[in-house]
Amino acid sequence: MNLEHLESRLAAKKGAYKEFPFGEEAMVYKVVGKMFALVAHQEMPLRLTLKATPEDALGYRALYDCVREGYYMNKKHWNTVTLDGTMEDGVLGQMIDESYDLVVAGLSKKERMALEA
Repeated sequence: MNLEHLESRLAAKKGAYKEFPFGEEAMVYKVVGKMFALVAHQEMPLRLTLKATPEDALGYRALYDCVREGYYMNKKHWNTVTLDGTMEDGVLGQMIDESYDLVVAGLSKKERMALEA
């Protein structure tokens, strides 16, 4: 998945927006102020950090060599995926969806309702 396709996929999430809170090298996608994806967009190959359940985080690491513990993140809940072409786009898309859904599920009821409006 190239950067353009990745950004399109992340930005398509309801309420998603992009920021650079850690400097120009780290593109962060958030929903209601909470991060669901971090893109090392200046790296080649690209690196994408996503949230996961602890069980899924371990499972993805066991299945894919391109998935490692989240770089500078809580390693129990975050994975960093090196987009080196070894993971199918469908699996990566599923990981993006799961990350977004986990973050939205952690929002308050009021925040989730506002997001749905």
